[in-house]
Amino acid sequence: MAVHAFHRSRVRHAPAARQESPSYMPHAAYGCTEPHDHYAPYVAHEPYGPPPERQGPRLAERLLHPVNARLDDHLPADHKLSQVYRVGAGLTGLLLMVFGILGLVHRIGFFDTGGDTVLALNTNGSLSVLSICIGALLFAGMVIGGTFASTLNIALGLLFIASGFVNLALLDTGLNFLAFRIQNVLFSFVVGVMLMWFGMYGRVGSALPHDNPYWRARHPEQAAREDRIRGGTAAR
Repeated sequence: MAVHAFHRSRVRHAPAARQESPSYMPHAAYGCTEPHDHYAPYVAHEPYGPPPERQGPRLAERLLHPVNARLDDHLPADHKLSQVYRVGAGLTGLLLMVFGILGLVHRIGFFDTGGDTVLALNTNGSLSVLSICIGALLFAGMVIGGTFASTLNIALGLLFIASGFVNLALLDTGLNFLAFRIQNVLFSFVVGVMLMWFGMYGRVGSALPHDNPYWRARHPEQAAREDRIRGGTAAR
């Protein structure tokens, strides 16, 4: 029995010619060079970010509030944190100011390394001036308070610790322009750790209370949910 096989003719139809709009221009700005029937044309826009006339005030605000959290002195938790930051900056600034002023009163040479001491610490004119400048900066942090004082304490604490290591390496060299001795190195370490403790108080930790402003800034959704729950409970 003969088997007849019927084969369907395979005819390839030529693709219809794409009708391009006469005003079509490939939007290569997006990395595409193929034509499209419909596309969104590129529209020039202004640069992102605040306009130039507002960048100055925003920069100043960012310096005063370097983190998203802002302390409100009317809230008990925020007021306590701000007071700790202010006290830490004020006490350390006062100590440095007294040390620097006594060094200038004794009229020690600016780069003298003869072994003159003030408050049991070796010093000279340059170290005295530097101490006064840092003390004035800490006083500014005490006046401003809030997150600015906290960040300032941490930053200066790190600088004091770094200064201790650097000057420890320069004790017996000709580059010891600040007339450091081992007691100065230890003092630098102690002040650095103290400033960092004051700056990190209530800001760094794994068990911060939920009314802490830094915890709320890191967990905004959970903080808002707890606020709604408290609001609903109070309404009852």
